Amino acid sequence: MSSSLYTTDNPVFSAYLFYCAILVLKVLFMAPLTARYRFAKRIFANPEDTTLTPKSKVKYDDLDIERVRRAHLNDLENIPVFMVAALLYIATNPSYFLAVNLFRIFTIARIIHTFVYAIVVIPQPARALAWGVGYAATIYLALQVVLFSL
Repeated sequence: MSSSLYTTDNPVFSAYLFYCAILVLKVLFMAPLTARYRFAKRIFANPEDTTLTPKSKVKYDDLDIERVRRAHLNDLENIPVFMVAALLYIATNPSYFLAVNLFRIFTIARIIHTFVYAIVVIPQPARALAWGVGYAATIYLALQVVLFSL
């Protein structure tokens, strides 16, 4: 394994950095999205937050807010695993075309997942398909690392 695989001289690693940065921004976007719903509905999780807007209340089971929170949690369950698997995959010195398209597919799938789950709710199987595409890409990456290591 060459140490040059993990430098910006390697276009696969550069693509990895780009798509990871997009995914980081996507995860960070979820907090303001949750806040938007909280302020619009005047529903907060902590009593001290109710002083921010008049007529607000503490509630833990608002369907819209919980939907966004679940989408955020789903990101936190899937994106870090992808990042680790993709970083390990780079060590296999994959083809640029395949690696970039796997990174791209995962990233697009996560964006679509959030869109159909938390922004414009679209009935199943939209969310399951978006999740499954990203999940399959991550499994492929991990399996390639395992096969490479044998």
